[in-house]
Amino acid sequence: MHRRIGQLIDEQARWARPLGEWNQRWLAQVFDRTRPLKDVLNGVWLGHPVHPAVTDVPVGALTAGVVLDMAGHERAADLALATAVAGMAASAVTGAADAVDTYGGPQVQATVHASIMGASLAACLASLGLRATSIRALRPVAVALSLAGYAGVAAGAYVGGELTYGSGNMVDRHAWDSRRAKWRTLDVNEVPDRTLVRANAGKTALVLWRDGDEIVALDATCAHAGGPLDEGTIEDGCVQCPWHGSRFALSDGRVVRGPSVYDQPAWEIRRADDGHLEARQKPALIA
Repeated sequence: MHRRIGQLIDEQARWARPLGEWNQRWLAQVFDRTRPLKDVLNGVWLGHPVHPAVTDVPVGALTAGVVLDMAGHERAADLALATAVAGMAASAVTGAADAVDTYGGPQVQATVHASIMGASLAACLASLGLRATSIRALRPVAVALSLAGYAGVAAGAYVGGELTYGSGNMVDRHAWDSRRAKWRTLDVNEVPDRTLVRANAGKTALVLWRDGDEIVALDATCAHAGGPLDEGTIEDGCVQCPWHGSRFALSDGRVVRGPSVYDQPAWEIRRADDGHLEARQKPALIA
């Protein structure tokens, strides 16, 4: 069943890809002008994506609303639906901040997810409007619309889960890395001054930066989407990912600007007695 649903999502690429690309263009223009706001919506301040936490609000409120409707508690059900609509609006804004950095298959999934959620929001808004009238004959229609919205949210949540767990969108690229506490010999011995250099510590790729006598190093794979930091630029003491613009402090790997919400593993560098450069991972940052 999972494979059939995945195939069904992929089949929507005919309309979802151009729609997603169009949305990405205008959203990128908006967020480029309001970069601090995008960081807030991504969750840089929290160290965790905001969107999945916010989405729990409409799911819980809609569930409560359906139960209250079935039990005949109309005013409580209406309040639950209003709460769900507010939560869906907040989810849409935070989701847009995440989705603007998706491409290819994940972008199609994000567009399908957003489209389903948008239709669900429309159904819930229509239901809320009918509930606000005094026409009793419209109450069953309002309840039916909220049930349709609830079903849509469940379907959209499935696609959103596939986007996260299946495609790895907004997942820390270093989540499965164990800390490398031993010194490891690098495959480079010289680092030109103020130049980003890629080096390997065993199977781990690092990006090195030397300023005078000090050499600092971070994992070369961006925590956000796997971008090559060694191909990035240096901005205000940070290395900036060439793919989506995430910035990490060279000194300790702390995320300074999103869309990444995760810190970058940092390494200390020394020169061994035989003249080779060695690297050892620093302890993870504690907020």
